[in-house]
Amino acid sequence: MAAGPSQPAALTIAGSDSSGGAGLQADLRTLVRFGVHGASVVTCVTAQNPGAVTAIHPTPAKVVAAQLDSVFGSLPIRAVKTGMLYSR
Repeated sequence: MAAGPSQPAALTIAGSDSSGGAGLQADLRTLVRFGVHGASVVTCVTAQNPGAVTAIHPTPAKVVAAQLDSVFGSLPIRAVKTGMLYSR
């Protein structure tokens, strides 16, 4: 679903939680509840459940940059929320 002309848009920059309880998945659910179109930039992919994180796979910086360019080039982003900005 694309943001409509009057619908605000926000960007979350965070990790992807395989269990859906945190990260991008939780951020996007929250934005929808407030009537905001949510865009996302994936900084890492995790393997996790409510009890443990078993793996973290970072997104290459070039891919993060490409995602940012794509989002800001096409959506009127009014707010940015950061989450997991992973580095080793």
